[in-house]
Amino acid sequence: MAEKETKNVPKDLIEAVPEEIAQLELEKVIEKGEPVEKAMKESKKFGVSWTPKTKLGKLVREGKEKDIDKILAHGKKILEPEIVDSLLELTSDLLSIGQAKGKFGGGKRRAWRQTQKKTQEGNIITFSAMAIVGDKKGHVGIGFGRAKETLPAREKAVRNAKLAIIKVNLGFESPEHERDKSDPHSIPFKVKGKCGSVRMTLWPAPRGTGLVINDECKKILKLAGIRDVYSKTQGFTRTTFNLARACLNALEKTTKLKV
Repeated sequence: MAEKETKNVPKDLIEAVPEEIAQLELEKVIEKGEPVEKAMKESKKFGVSWTPKTKLGKLVREGKEKDIDKILAHGKKILEPEIVDSLLELTSDLLSIGQAKGKFGGGKRRAWRQTQKKTQEGNIITFSAMAIVGDKKGHVGIGFGRAKETLPAREKAVRNAKLAIIKVNLGFESPEHERDKSDPHSIPFKVKGKCGSVRMTLWPAPRGTGLVINDECKKILKLAGIRDVYSKTQGFTRTTFNLARACLNALEKTTKLKV
C-alpha cells in the first residue's frame, strides 16, 4: 500500500530525507488516512524545511534573530511570512466584509466579498477576503487578498496579514492597577485611529468590562490579547475595511506614543 501511495509524491520531497525515515513516516501517514503530499510538506519529521531568500530570513533560519519585537523596533522589512511563523504561534480569523443574498434586499454578512467585471467574454467573478492573525500576546496583523476562488483569496489575505504584523503594548486601566504586571488586560492609555471617514477612539477599561466595540473589531482585539476596552467610532462604520484599519491604526499608536 505504501509503495503505491509514494508514487504520487514529488521526488524532491522524498530525496530531501533518508529513505528509511521517509518510508516509516509515510506508512504512519497512510495508516491514518491523511493526504501524503500535504503531510510531507507540513511535517518537520521529513526534514522538508523553509528555504529563506532574504537576508533577514537567513538570520532567522540560522537562529541569529529570535526576537520579533527587536525586528519590528528596528523597522526591518519582513518579506517572507515564514519568518513570522517561526517566531510566533499565530491564530487566524476572517472579517465579514461580504454579504450573502437574502429575501427582499436583505442579506447576511459573510467572509467573502464577491465582485464581477463585465467583459466581452462574459462576467469575470472574483472573491476578496480580509484576514487577521495574532498570537494573543501583543502581536496582530491585517491583510487583504483577492483571487478567482475563495480559498486562494484567504491564503493571500493570511500571507499579507503576516507580512503586516505589528507590536501592540498591553496595559491596565490605571497606574494603580499595575500590581500584576504579568497579566495585562487592556491598553496602556487612550489612543485614536483613523482611516477614510472612520474615526475610532479606544480607552482602557477595568478588568471584567469586556470589549465594548463592534463585533468585527472584537476579533482584532482578541487576537491582539486585549480583553477589556471602551471605544467610540465616528463616520461610515459599515465599511469594514476602513473600520478594521482605523482600529489597527489606533493599536499601532500604543507603541509609538509614550506616557
